[in-house]
Amino acid sequence: MPKVHAPTDAIVRVTTTTICGTDLHILKGDLPAVESGRILGHEGVGVIEDVGSEVTSFKRGDRVIISCVTSCGRCKFCRKSMYSHCLTGGWILGYQIDGTQAEYVRIPYADTSLYALAPGLDEEVGTMISDILPTGHECGVLNGQVKPGDIVAIVGAGPVGLAALLTAKLYSPAELVVIDVDDHRLEVARSFGATNVVNSADGKAVERIMALTTQAGVDVAIEAVGVPATFDICQSIIAPGGRIANVGVHGKSVELHLERLWSYNITITTRLVDTVSTPMLLGVVQSGRLDAKKLVSHRFALSDIMKAYDTFGNAAKERALKVLLTSTSPAA
Repeated sequence: MPKVHAPTDAIVRVTTTTICGTDLHILKGDLPAVESGRILGHEGVGVIEDVGSEVTSFKRGDRVIISCVTSCGRCKFCRKSMYSHCLTGGWILGYQIDGTQAEYVRIPYADTSLYALAPGLDEEVGTMISDILPTGHECGVLNGQVKPGDIVAIVGAGPVGLAALLTAKLYSPAELVVIDVDDHRLEVARSFGATNVVNSADGKAVERIMALTTQAGVDVAIEAVGVPATFDICQSIIAPGGRIANVGVHGKSVELHLERLWSYNITITTRLVDTVSTPMLLGVVQSGRLDAKKLVSHRFALSDIMKAYDTFGNAAKERALKVLLTSTSPAA
């Protein structure tokens, strides 16, 4: 079991965690800074096992949501609410320090990096609030400035694209179009509230989206995959004055077509989730307005983690969305 290193640390006994697409990127070598042997994972729910002497908001036995982003709350970036760029925190779990895919995890800056799990709130829902919902919401919906009446296209119907879909609905867009190569995921997107779905496997997605919009294009294009082809769809369907919000983790460069877009008055945004909207999302799920549990497709014991990775890594074949891992380790 990890130990308290600093007086602001907490040790959390992890009860529910999950696998993120970023974990797959690490395993593929897209983030070479990750040391060999690092425990992955940056999402989860658990129970406080121990706290440092300066932790004031939590005590042993408290049930908590682990934020995917660690925040000191004091540095210049935290003071700008850019917690993902915290000078001594940010995205460090499962990247620079051992993460949540374990029985126990050390959480630095516990007071500003954990959230109380409300009594009665499902742990699976809490795990979705840990990362996937704020990522889709902040990087996609907020950066895309989705507003009532907008035509919104989400390119990618994986978990983060579906999280963007669920949270975009809170802002009353006129149309929510989801684009993907997988018919099953498009069916799921439609069940989540997409007004139209487009299979892009034949390379004609742009043509279909332009036809749906009477050649006007979309107000917001959310890129939720992280490959050149999907970013290219976004820049090909954006309307003048529109917003392209990139969410996907790109391992390769993309070509920006400024020869066409230079006069379009568009905005292109990038972002690493800051979790600034986590308190709001907690309120929304507690009110029943957003069913986050729909994002979960598979459940495994932590001891079956290799099976879980195999399932998530073959998501199309296994029809996987979010894959959960649960631990039943007793308190120390």
